[in-house]
Amino acid sequence: MTDDEKFMLAALAEARAAFDAGEIPVGAVVVAGGRIIGRGHNLTEQLTDVTAHAEMLALTAAAQTLGGKYLPEATLYVTVEPCLMCAGAIGWAQVGRVVYGADDPKRGYATMTAGAPRGPFHPKATVTRGVLADECGELMKSFFASRR
Repeated sequence: MTDDEKFMLAALAEARAAFDAGEIPVGAVVVAGGRIIGRGHNLTEQLTDVTAHAEMLALTAAAQTLGGKYLPEATLYVTVEPCLMCAGAIGWAQVGRVVYGADDPKRGYATMTAGAPRGPFHPKATVTRGVLADECGELMKSFFASRR
């Protein structure tokens, strides 16, 4: 198992917690120095806050852990492609690397940033997509199937 898979499994555990709470099952962890420094899962329903996405909560937790708002040495693992709002926050936080599982062809940042492969991320950031994509996508499908 690669480090990317190991940390994506941690993000999937967050996504499952969201699922169990009736939230859209997206989970995220921020990793620096080989350890998780921030984690989060969607809490938009519980907090009645449209900005309470997994990535936003994980970034806030990581910044609090490190005592600073910039995360250039960190990697964000998220189960689903970030939306444009989250991608903007990831860019402002200067996250060095973004790893996500399943694509989001309806609301993912790539749908709104065509022609800009890194989207609003920091210019030095790297992006890896498709890590445990099947598992991440299946959790989303299961959630929405249970709602119909």
